[in-house]
Amino acid sequence: MADIATPLPLRIERKDQVFAREDLPVGDFAFNANVASVFDDMVSRSVPYYEEMQRMVCELAADFAQPQTNLVDIGCSTATTLLALDGAIHPDVHFIGIDNAPDMLEKAAQKIRAANTNRPIELKVADLNRGFQMENASVATMLLTLQFVRPLYRERVMKAIYGGLTDQGCLLLIEKLTSEDTTFNRLFIEHYYDFKRRNGYSEIEISKKREALENVLIPYRLEENIQLLKEAGFRTVEIFFRWYNFCGIIAVK
Repeated sequence: MADIATPLPLRIERKDQVFAREDLPVGDFAFNANVASVFDDMVSRSVPYYEEMQRMVCELAADFAQPQTNLVDIGCSTATTLLALDGAIHPDVHFIGIDNAPDMLEKAAQKIRAANTNRPIELKVADLNRGFQMENASVATMLLTLQFVRPLYRERVMKAIYGGLTDQGCLLLIEKLTSEDTTFNRLFIEHYYDFKRRNGYSEIEISKKREALENVLIPYRLEENIQLLKEAGFRTVEIFFRWYNFCGIIAVK
């Protein structure tokens, strides 16, 4: 097993203030240039144990990655995960990052150039709602991405991932969850908002972002995600991380 150091903290260039102004109207959340410019700060302050999840993904990916195969990061955003994986994965594994937002991929390309990695990292534009293809992948990562895919298309997306994995290949999935129990759902969400408050977000920012995400981020229950994976064909599904309404799942073909 590889000796993997904890990924370095994100280099924050700009602070997230996308939803700080009370006078701006709230539209649907979009991964546009405004969000891309502050995304690393946004995710580090909005996702609990983000660095630890990155470290766990690196460790598990290293357990399954095979030379002469691909590693595909689906919803690669600004390439934080790809760059964290670079030091953990065999150099003969080809990295591919997929995202539907050109502004996010532009930021990813900037970060990859600045990292001076010797590994070629291929970036592709693809809208998961319209379908995509991958092949010869021993590892696929999908961190906080499936929740943005319209539920109508999630089964198709999962089958495409399964079909593109090699035998014994794995999918590392991290998702925000909802709960069937209304009491726990309310409690977990409130504790999550407390986490955001501790990280400096105002009540206005929390409220406006919640409104912006309402019709864009649609979480599944844990049971629904597991069922989706098993129906796609994955033979083994296991939880590797859980914090209130966030969960990490590994699925093996």
